[in-house]
Amino acid sequence: MVTIPEEPSMPLWAAGLLLLGVTFLFDRLLARAYGSGVRIRAVNYFQKERKWSIIALFFYAFVLLACDVKYYLSFLAFDDQFPTLLNVAGLTLFFGYLGLVWRRAKYSYQLIFDRRLSTAEFVITNIKTNLPIVLPWIILSLGYDLLRTVPLDWLEQGLDSQWGDLVFYLLFLVIVLIFFPPLVRRLWGCTPFPEGELRQSLLDFFKTQDFSARLYNWPLFEGKVLTAGVMGIFPGLRYVMITPALAESMTLSELEAVMAHEIGHVKRYHMLLYLLIIAGFSLIIVFAAEPYTYFLLSRDFTYRLADTFSLSIDSLFTAFAAIPVLVIMLLYFRYLFGYFIRNFERQADLHVFPALGSSAAIISAFEKIAILSGNTRDQPSWHHFGIGERVDYLEKCDEDPRWISSHHRKVRYSLIGFGAALALLLVLLQAIPVERLEEQYELKYTEAVLMNKARLEPENPLWLRLAGDLLQHGRMEARALKIYDQALEIDSANPELMNNVAWLLLTAEGKSLRDPVRALGLARDAAAMRPHGFILDTLATAYWANGLVEEAVEVEKQAIFVEPEQKGYYQQQIHRFRSMSYEQSLATEIKKEKRN
Repeated sequence: MVTIPEEPSMPLWAAGLLLLGVTFLFDRLLARAYGSGVRIRAVNYFQKERKWSIIALFFYAFVLLACDVKYYLSFLAFDDQFPTLLNVAGLTLFFGYLGLVWRRAKYSYQLIFDRRLSTAEFVITNIKTNLPIVLPWIILSLGYDLLRTVPLDWLEQGLDSQWGDLVFYLLFLVIVLIFFPPLVRRLWGCTPFPEGELRQSLLDFFKTQDFSARLYNWPLFEGKVLTAGVMGIFPGLRYVMITPALAESMTLSELEAVMAHEIGHVKRYHMLLYLLIIAGFSLIIVFAAEPYTYFLLSRDFTYRLADTFSLSIDSLFTAFAAIPVLVIMLLYFRYLFGYFIRNFERQADLHVFPALGSSAAIISAFEKIAILSGNTRDQPSWHHFGIGERVDYLEKCDEDPRWISSHHRKVRYSLIGFGAALALLLVLLQAIPVERLEEQYELKYTEAVLMNKARLEPENPLWLRLAGDLLQHGRMEARALKIYDQALEIDSANPELMNNVAWLLLTAEGKSLRDPVRALGLARDAAAMRPHGFILDTLATAYWANGLVEEAVEVEKQAIFVEPEQKGYYQQQIHRFRSMSYEQSLATEIKKEKRN
């Protein structure tokens, strides 16, 4: 379910102006960053693009929260039937910010790769390159929304459970493993590797490695990037992609070494492990979402913060929900996922030893890639070890093969540790007392909604009265009395309100809040205006609390006459008035409640 604020924090015209202003500022910053016209190396280009993509993420997060984007686009969710459509609209806005980055980066790209493209062509090409990152999530979410429209109770109950979500997610992963590789291949515009001696030599090499895959040209950044990749776990749907620049610059032995690296990814099940690690993040979010939500909405500081900045609870919660997820996602994928990517890449490098017997060919390929890419040998990378680091490790393995088994052990133990830590975290999240947090959340959230209504309608005492009733029921008596008094200032002649205040003054656990004398005055006025049974009962209790037992009994008899269906309760009250004092009865009731 999508969390949509009940009320916007600003009108549509103001939100639109703020959105345009922030977007204009971001575009001006990009213009300064990319406006020098100085020719840069390819590696610097990609570093700058990555940096500004991260900055775009923070600009996007700001406008998402500050401009009430979810509120104004909430109609796309079709009354929460298809929340994915709303999320896709938000994602489109983020791609809009990335589009500004690519628009400004086009000139540098043309200088580096000597290619002329229109701005629209360049932006669309980048969207196609990056879309596969989010496409699985879009397909998963839309499928989930469609399933929820099926009118089957057992299906709805299953999808509403955490384990139902997990089963659905696992089934989706299987679908991704089967259908995603050919979909991405088409999206990226990959074409079959041209027939010829080179293609046949590479396919023959695959056979010697007991490996099956289809070869494709990969036109990544006009095919001028020196790289290769492999997609697909199942042989019939597995593709090895080679950029034209790599195929043209490498010797056959060097290309075979690069292919050995890609084969190493498959032999070590890295693609499946990538999916499982990504699934780990999704599991953390799924299992943490409910306790985090209830914890946040059951804390007083959340509501104090909303009051301080005059924000609705929904708007504040949207920010509190989005920012931690964003931070956790950045940390998870930058450090934990990055750790496994780097070490999986090294494992793939090490596959040249069983495939070729030595690392000479792949070292030669790495050195050539470093030179042709702009002397990037010592350039660090968060998702790969630097080329120099990779070469150094391969040379160590040539000298002492024990380094090979050592690294495989490191990866194996890291995966075991990750699995154990993830399982422990999920168990701990399951152990959180969600029910207790939910009770606290419901009380405080409802109070916040009512108080917000009271602020929006300051002349209507109903919302304050309902908030006071809620707090009295939750035994938050001091706050209830304060809010009741605010309501009385607006409407001092409301019999139900006076009755509720009188009852609180008579039954409060805190001695300092009890005021039988004031309660009697309020109850008399309330009964004079509206002599209903429950109001007469409050008046009778007030007489009793002030030591006027006979008066209390007489009023209780009037309550029986007015409301004969409650005769049993009113007779119990008469018996209580005659058998014990107000103080004794109150002490007994308080002890009983504390035991319960």
